[in-house]
Amino acid sequence: MNTRFGIMGTGRITRRLVADLQSTEGVSVTAIASRDANRASWFAQQYGISAAVTGYDELLARADVDAVYISLPPSLHALWTIRAAQAKKHVLCEKPLALCTENVLELAKACAGNGVRWLDATAWLHHPRTRHFRQLLDERRFGTIGHISTGVSFYRPFLSDDHRLRPELGGGCLLDLGWYCAGLIRFAAGELPQSVLAQGYFENDVSIRVTALLNFAHGITATISCGYDTATRKWCEIAGSSSSLVCDDFTRPWADKPAGAWIHEASGEVERLGFEGSQERAMITRLIGAEPLDEYWEQALDTQRILDAMACSIEKQSLITL
Repeated sequence: MNTRFGIMGTGRITRRLVADLQSTEGVSVTAIASRDANRASWFAQQYGISAAVTGYDELLARADVDAVYISLPPSLHALWTIRAAQAKKHVLCEKPLALCTENVLELAKACAGNGVRWLDATAWLHHPRTRHFRQLLDERRFGTIGHISTGVSFYRPFLSDDHRLRPELGGGCLLDLGWYCAGLIRFAAGELPQSVLAQGYFENDVSIRVTALLNFAHGITATISCGYDTATRKWCEIAGSSSSLVCDDFTRPWADKPAGAWIHEASGEVERLGFEGSQERAMITRLIGAEPLDEYWEQALDTQRILDAMACSIEKQSLITL
């Protein structure tokens, strides 16, 4: 069975995922929508998409669209996920999934009520490497986990009129890069933190750099660093009593390099792990498949809860308990 995707939005990230959709078995891209007719037509021609659509409601009304990929600014994610669910379309929505936890709960309810499947487009969660990380954690390969740390940054990665520089559209590194960081921490810890203390550096009401300290039950601590004023980083470390897992490209493997990670033993020995596979195609295949998605929904909701706590801590300049 072929799942026909419609694309909402024509931003830079759209170009990357359209190719992954078109190269995934059992998937085709039948339409792309923009508020600007010329922009929709240009993208359709560039990527071999048969229909260019003006307006997102028109896309949802199409009979040749079974699912949508939403790559609009964050402030529109929850709105159009809910509308897609009401139109009985499955949803792959870019991160951050929404601006706050309340919005995530609303969209999840809409999808459940209309019997549609949904995923946030956090592709690293679907890489075979990440599955292996989960297996190692479940087997207590690293002993007792003590500390988790992650850093994700890109130096001024902005285009003209970039939504990441507009607070009313959900801009800023907290919801953008912080989504990866908070998600990694939640994935490794397997639960929500008990408390969060965060601080941020802002320009024009937009978070440019954010750091945070998180405390979990059983003595686990975690640190987050993300920002737009630091050279590219996408690393994490999960440190245990017997060994540590280190990965320097967990969000997306470096271009032209195989996905990897390292286990650092207490003895000083280092084991390199290697992996193959496309995390984007794995994510798309999971969405259109039949397996339960509950663990990914819980992961997304908890990621948003952590980001909410970080935002609250920054605003109040105090420790926030969850």
